Amino acid sequence: MKRYCLALDLKNDPALIAGYVKHHENGWPENLKAIKDAGIEVMDIYLTGNRLFMIMETKDDFSFEEKSKSDALNKKVQEWEELMWRYQLPLPHAKPGEKWMVMDKIFEL
Repeated sequence: MKRYCLALDLKNDPALIAGYVKHHENGWPENLKAIKDAGIEVMDIYLTGNRLFMIMETKDDFSFEEKSKSDALNKKVQEWEELMWRYQLPLPHAKPGEKWMVMDKIFEL
């Protein structure tokens, strides 16, 4: 099993942040299936202020590239991603169009 940690910001607006949280309380079944079908076994998202932190545990053969290809062909996933962009704000060092950014592990105990 692999573990990935990712970060992303939300627009710093309490109403938008509340809306984002509300959407995640009722995830769309088609998107949850796409996540699981990609080999993601655990996905947790944490929030502090307007900063999001995601922990993903995946099967050993998980690939971000393959997930992106599959997502591009899935209308419901694309609809969800378009909706989420209304709330999300790329990190300052993100490339154009880049959302969740994989974090580098710098310490382990």
